[in-house]
Amino acid sequence: MRDLRARYGHPRSPSTASASSVEREHLEEELRWEDEMQESSRMPRAGVKWSTRLKALFKIKKNLKARTIHLGTENVLDDAGRPLEGRRRWMRRRGQWNTYRRRGSNAICNQKYSLLSFLPKVLIQQFSMFYNMFYLMIAISQFIPLLRVGFVWTYMGPLSFVVLASMAKEASDELLRIKRDRQVNSYEYTLLVKSEDAVYERTEEHISSISDGFVKKVKVRSRDICVGDVLQLDCDERVPADCVLLRVCGQSEDVSESVFIRTDQLDGETDWKVRRAVNATRKLDHDVDVVYCGGSVYVEKPHKEIYDFTGNFYAANSDVEPLTLENTLWMNTVVASGTVICMVVYTGPETRAVLNTSQPGSKVGTLDLEVNFMSKLLFMLLIGFSFTLACLRGFYPNFGIYFLRYFLLLAYMIPLAMRVNLDLARVVYSYFMQHDEAKMPGCLVRSSNLPEELGRVDYLLSDKTGTLTQNDMEMKKLHIGLALFGRENEGELASIAQAAFGGDGGAPSRRIEPSSVDVTPYLSEEAAGRRANPQRRIQNAVRDVLLAIAIAHNVTPAEEHGQRTMQASSPDEIALVRFVESVGIVLLERTQNTIRLRTPTGNEVIYEILYEFPFTSEAKRMGIIVRESHSRQIQFYVKGADSIMAKIVKYNDWLDEECGNLARDGLRTLVYGKRTLDEETFRTFEDMWTEARTQRHNRKEAMAAAQSSIERALELVGLTGVEDKLQDNVRESLEKLRHAGIRIWMLTGDKVETAVCIAVSSRLAERSQQFFTITGLASVADASKRLNALRRRNGEDVVVVDGSSLQIMLDNYPHEFMELMCRASSAVACRCSPTQKAAIARLVQNQMNKRVAAIGDGGNDVSMIQRANVGIGIPGKEGQQASLAADFSILTFSHLNRLLLWHGRNSYKRAARLSQFIVHRGLIIATIQIVHCAMYYYAAVAVYNSWIQVGYATLFTMLPVFSLVLDEDISEWVADTYPELYRELRKGRSLNTKSFLTWVFKSVYQGTVIMVISIFVLWDDHYFTTMHLSAISFSALVFTELIMIAAEIHKWHYLMILAEAFSMVCYLICVLVLPTVFDRSVVFSWNFLLRVLIVTLVSCVPIYLGKCLQRRFAPSSYSKLV
Repeated sequence: MRDLRARYGHPRSPSTASASSVEREHLEEELRWEDEMQESSRMPRAGVKWSTRLKALFKIKKNLKARTIHLGTENVLDDAGRPLEGRRRWMRRRGQWNTYRRRGSNAICNQKYSLLSFLPKVLIQQFSMFYNMFYLMIAISQFIPLLRVGFVWTYMGPLSFVVLASMAKEASDELLRIKRDRQVNSYEYTLLVKSEDAVYERTEEHISSISDGFVKKVKVRSRDICVGDVLQLDCDERVPADCVLLRVCGQSEDVSESVFIRTDQLDGETDWKVRRAVNATRKLDHDVDVVYCGGSVYVEKPHKEIYDFTGNFYAANSDVEPLTLENTLWMNTVVASGTVICMVVYTGPETRAVLNTSQPGSKVGTLDLEVNFMSKLLFMLLIGFSFTLACLRGFYPNFGIYFLRYFLLLAYMIPLAMRVNLDLARVVYSYFMQHDEAKMPGCLVRSSNLPEELGRVDYLLSDKTGTLTQNDMEMKKLHIGLALFGRENEGELASIAQAAFGGDGGAPSRRIEPSSVDVTPYLSEEAAGRRANPQRRIQNAVRDVLLAIAIAHNVTPAEEHGQRTMQASSPDEIALVRFVESVGIVLLERTQNTIRLRTPTGNEVIYEILYEFPFTSEAKRMGIIVRESHSRQIQFYVKGADSIMAKIVKYNDWLDEECGNLARDGLRTLVYGKRTLDEETFRTFEDMWTEARTQRHNRKEAMAAAQSSIERALELVGLTGVEDKLQDNVRESLEKLRHAGIRIWMLTGDKVETAVCIAVSSRLAERSQQFFTITGLASVADASKRLNALRRRNGEDVVVVDGSSLQIMLDNYPHEFMELMCRASSAVACRCSPTQKAAIARLVQNQMNKRVAAIGDGGNDVSMIQRANVGIGIPGKEGQQASLAADFSILTFSHLNRLLLWHGRNSYKRAARLSQFIVHRGLIIATIQIVHCAMYYYAAVAVYNSWIQVGYATLFTMLPVFSLVLDEDISEWVADTYPELYRELRKGRSLNTKSFLTWVFKSVYQGTVIMVISIFVLWDDHYFTTMHLSAISFSALVFTELIMIAAEIHKWHYLMILAEAFSMVCYLICVLVLPTVFDRSVVFSWNFLLRVLIVTLVSCVPIYLGKCLQRRFAPSSYSKLV
C-alpha cells in the first residue's frame, strides 16, 4: 500500500501508528476503493472488455460503505482556470505517467426517458391502453383484402393522430424536465484548489498567497462536484451536496464557529437551524489554510435519516474530534447567514435529499381504469355478437372468415374517439380551473390527466407548516403560577417588570422589595387567597420568567438594510424574544460565548455562555448554562415540552392544568425551569460532559446522562403560550372537507406537541375528541401493545404518531397499522421524513384501496405529492418545489374546497357522462349493423357508406356530445353550501357496471328499433330500396343521438345550442353533397320526413318516459336542492 503522505500531500493522516485498528481498516478499504476506481476509470486498453469494467465498477459501488475523506484533493484545471468536464489527476502507474478523467457524481436527474428509451417506452405506454391496441389490430387487418370492410384511412388516421398527440405531450414534458435539470446541474460554485494542482497564470488576481503555498478559487458546475472537494458558499446559496462545515468566513472570532441555515426544502421546517464549524479548522489563522491543514474526515454509511449523523475529524496533530448533525450542511439547505467553507462527503444519489426522494411515475386516473375495464366488456360483447352472427349463418368452411368480417363490421362498438374526447375534455376542465380568477386565483394545472380524480378523493394528506399555518408566531399568554398575563395586559406586565428590575441594576442574585405596583388583578384565585406579600412574589416571579425567556434561546439580532432583524432556529423563539422586548428586556447581542441584555431600567447585563444543550426530537427540551458577569453566579435554564419538564421540575399543583387550558386554546406551550449551580456541582458536571464527548461508543447516551445529572429539582418559573397563525379560512375549509366525507391526515416534520396544538386550533380534531398517541416506541413488542390498545378504541379518536414509532409500525405491522389508522376520524403524524410521507400515501392507496390527495408547500412534501393519486402544491415561503412537482397548484389551502367540491365534481360528472354517450354512440350503430345483417341473410356487408359512418362519429355528433363538458348538474352555491353531496361522487356511481349496463340496454333497444321500424315504415314498392333504408335509418340515428344529448343536459349553455345547430347543418350539407347516398328527391319529401319522425319517436319516447319515472320514484340526492 502506497504511503498516504506521498499520495495526498498531508503532513499526517489517520493511518499512522496512533490510529486505531478500525480506522486503519477503513483507510485500507478506502485505498483499495480508489485504486480500483482509478484502474476502472483509465482509458480502455486492448483486451479488456467494457462489460468487465462496468461489472467491477458496479461491485465497487455496491460494497461502498463508510469512508475516510482527505482534505486538499488534487483538482486539475484548464488553461482558463476552470475545471474540465471531469477532474484530471496525474498518477505514476507502471513506470509511466498517464492521465484520466473522472466525471463528477453530483448530477441530479429527474428525467423519465433517455434518448433511446423514449420511443419504446411511450409506445408501450400508449398501446397498453386497450383502445389503442384494439384499433392497431383493426387497422392492420384492413391491409388484408379478404378482411377489408372500409377505407384503411378511417382506421389508421385517427389512431395515428391519438398516438402522435400523446407522444408530443410526453416529449414536451420531458424537455421541460431536462431543462430544469440542466439549470440545477449547471449552477456554478466556488471551489478551493491548491495552486500546485492547477494550471493557471501566476499573474491572476484570484490567487491568495499564504505561508504554505497558494490557493485558487475557481468555478465548478454542480454536477462536477466530487467527494472531498472544498467549497466556499455565500449567503443565500444552496448547498449542492452533503457537506461538513469547516469554517465560517469573514466574521469576528466570537461568531466564526456557527452559521444559520434554512432547511425548508429538506424537512419542511422554515425555522433556521444552527450549524457549527469543526473546531480544528475554525481555529486556523486564515480561511485558505483549510485546504492545507492535512486533516481527514471519517463518515458513516449513507442513509436516509436527516436528523442523525456520526463521524470523526482527524486533525494533523493527532487530535480526534467527534462530528454530529450540528457539523453538517445537507444538500438543498440554504446558507442563511455569512460565508462558509465546507467539504463534500456525499454526492448525488448518496445525499440525504436524494435518498428521501422517490422517483416520479406516470399517474393513471381511476376514470381511465374504469373506461379501460368498460372497453374490455365491450370487447367481450363484440366477440359474443360476432360469434352469434357467424353461428346463425351456419358452420360452413368459411366460418372463420365471416367471424372476422362480422368482428370488423362491429368494431365501432369500441370507440377510438373515447381517448381523444377525454383528453380534449381534460384540457377544457384545466382551462376552467386556471381561469377561475374570481374565487380561485393563481391556480395552475401541471398534469392535465387527472382533473376527474379531484371529484373522488377519499383521504387528504396535508403538510402543516406553510400549508395549514402561516408559520407566523405570536406570543399570546404567560403564566407564572401566581398569575396569568395575556397580550391585553402587556402594559401592566411592563410596569411590573420595571418595578422588578428597578432596585438592583439588573443583577440576578438579589430579590426585590414590595413596590407600589398593584398586581392584585392578575392573581389567580389560589394566589389571591394566600396574599402573603403578593406584590413581591409576583415581581420576583415575573423577573425570573422574563430572564429565562431572554436567555434560553438561539436568537441572534442582526441588521439588514438598516433595520433590526432576528435570526433564529425557530419562529417560536423569535416571538418569545420579541415579547420580552415589548416589556422592556432587550436582546442587544448574542454570540457563541456571550448574551448581552438591556433591562427595563436601562442597565446592561452580560452573561457568559458556558454550555448549551440544543433542542432535539428525542430530548424535547433545550438548556443553557450561563454565568452572570457581575455576580459570577451560575444559572442553568431549561425550556421544553410539558411532558418532559413535568418530570424534572419541583412538585407544583398548577402546571398540568394550565398546560391543558392553553393547549385547548390551540397554543403551543413551553415550560421554563431554572437551577442555581454552585462551583462544585458545575465542575462535576463539566468533567462528566468532557469525558462523554470523547467516547467512541455510546457517545450520545453518555452525553445525555451527563446532562440529566443537573436536570434535577428545577424551579418552575413559567409557562408560555404561542400561537401559530392559521391560513385564512382553514377551519371552515377543514370542516367542509370533513362533511364531504374526506378523511384528513396531517403529516408534518414538526414536534408532537406543536402538531397537536395545530390540530386543535385548526379544528382538525374536535374539542370533544381524544388523542391516542403512539410515540416513543423502542421495540416491536411496544408497537404490538399500542396496536392492541388502538384496536380496542371506538374509532372516534385522533391518532398521533411520531416518526420513529411510525417507522417501526411500517416495518413490522404495515397492514394492521394502516387498517386501524383508517378507522380513526383523523390522524397526525409528527417528525415525518419525506420517505415516510410517501410510504403512508402508498399504503393507503394499495392496502386500503383508497384514493389519496396530498397537499404541501415544501421540498420535503414532493415525494408525498408525487406518490398520491392527486398531488396539490402551494407556492409560499418554502419555495416553489412542491408547486412545480404537483399535479395542481393553488395559492392557499382555502382554495382546496373549490378545487374539490366544485371543479372536481364537475370534472368527474362531465367525464362520466361524456364516456357514456361515446359508448352509446358506438354501440347503437353496431346494433343497427347486427340487425341489418340478420335481416339480409347474414350478409357481412356494411349498412352505411364509409363516408357517413366517419361523419356520424365526427361532424354529426362529436360537438353535441363534447358540449356536455359545459353541463352543470348543480349550482356553485349548492356545491359549496352542501358539501355532503361530495359523498355520492366518492362512491363512483356515475360510471360503474350498473350505469354501463343501463346504457348498453338503451343502445341495443334504440338500435334495434331504428332498423326494424325503418323497414316496417318502408313496406311498399316505392320506398323499399337499400338507399332509402339507409337514408331513413341513418337520419333517425342522428336525430335520436341529438335528442338523447338534449334530454341529459341539466343547464343549457349557448355553445350547446350552437353545437346542436352546427351538427344539423353539417348533416344537411352531407345530404346535398352525397347524391349516391341520399336521394334528394326523396329526402326532402313529407313522406320521408314523416317516416323519420316516427322512427325517432319510437326510439326516444320510451327512454324519456323511463327517465321521468326514475326521477319520480328514485330521485337523486340533490334533486330537492336544484
